[in-house]
Amino acid sequence: MASNGSSPSAGDTENSLEKIKRQLTSASGRNLLQGPLLKRSETLRKWNERWIILDPTTGKMEYKMRRNEPVVKGTIVFDANSTISMSPVNFHGLPKYDGCCFYIGTPQKKEYFLCAETPGAAKAWVSTLQATQLVLKAHKEAVNSLSGSGSAKLGTVATVVAAANSMALESTKEIEAAMRISMRNALGMVSSRVSEAPMDDLTIMKETLRVKDEELQQLARDIRARDSTIKEIAEKLTETAEAAEAAAAAAHAMDEQRRIACTEIERLVNESQKQLESSMLKLGAYEEKVLALSKEREDILKQRDSAFREAQLWRSELAKARERVVILEGAVVRAEERARVAEADSEAKAKEAMEKDFVATKDREEL
Repeated sequence: MASNGSSPSAGDTENSLEKIKRQLTSASGRNLLQGPLLKRSETLRKWNERWIILDPTTGKMEYKMRRNEPVVKGTIVFDANSTISMSPVNFHGLPKYDGCCFYIGTPQKKEYFLCAETPGAAKAWVSTLQATQLVLKAHKEAVNSLSGSGSAKLGTVATVVAAANSMALESTKEIEAAMRISMRNALGMVSSRVSEAPMDDLTIMKETLRVKDEELQQLARDIRARDSTIKEIAEKLTETAEAAEAAAAAAHAMDEQRRIACTEIERLVNESQKQLESSMLKLGAYEEKVLALSKEREDILKQRDSAFREAQLWRSELAKARERVVILEGAVVRAEERARVAEADSEAKAKEAMEKDFVATKDREEL
C-alpha cells in the first residue's frame, strides 16, 4: 500500500526536475547586462573604472579592469537578502555624479559602492539587480519545494527569469545610451585639444572601418566569452541533472526498500496474529486445567478438614483414656498402700502373737 502511494510522488519529482532542467537550459539565451561602472576600492577608498558583467538569471556579477581583458579581476557577491538601492548621497564627490551612485549591502556585512555615468544608467543597474534578486529567491523556493519545505511553483521561476531578461535588455539600452553620452563627452574633450584640420572622405572611411573592425573584434570576443560561459553553465546543468537523476534513483531505491519493509511488517503481523490465536487456545486449555485443579484442591481441603476433625476426636478420646489411666493408677497405688498397711498390721499381730505365745510358753515352763 505504501509503495503504491509513493510511486506517483517519485514521478512528480522526476517531472519537476525535468522542468527545472529545461528552464535552466533555456536560460542560455539570457541577456547579459554589462557596462562601465566606477567602483570604490575597499582599502584605499579610491574610485576605479571597471567593466561590470551581470548575469540576471544566475546572479553572477563579475568585473574586469577593461572591457577587452579576458581575465576577470573579481566578483561582486550578493543574494536575495542583500540591500540594493540608489544612494541619495554622492559618494564620488564630483557634481556630475549626483544621482548616479548606488549601494549593495549583503547580510555578511559586505558593502559595495558603485557609480554609473548617468542617473538613468544607475537606475537601470539597480532595477536589473533587484530583478536578479527575485530570480535568486524564486530558484531557492523552487529547490525548497522539491525537498518538501517550500511552496514555490515552477512557473514562478520561468516568470521571474523572463522578467529579469527583459529588464536586462531594457537596461542595456539605457547603459548603451550612457556610454554614447560618455563617448561623446570624451571625444569632445579630445577634439578640443586637436587642431581643427579638415579630414577627407578616405580618412573618414578608414577611421570608420577601423572603429567598426574594433567593434567586430570586441563582439567576437564577447561571443566567445559568452559561448564559454554557456558551455560552463551547460556542464553545471549536466552535473545538476545527473545529481537529480541520482536522487531520483535513490528515491526509487528507498521506495522499493519501503515496499519490502511494508511486506515484511505485514508478514510479521500475520504471524503475530496466528501466534496470538494459538496462545489464546493454549490459555483456554490452561484455564480448564486450572478449574479442574481447583476442584481437586477443594476436595483435598475437605478431606483434610474431615481428617483434622477425626484427629481431634481421637485426641479427645486419648485424653479421656489418659485420665482414666491416671485414676486407675491412683487406685492401684492406694490399694498397694492398703495392702502394705495390712501386711504390716498382720506382721505386727503375728509378732505380738508369737511374743504372747513365747511368754505363755515361758510361763508354762516356769510353772
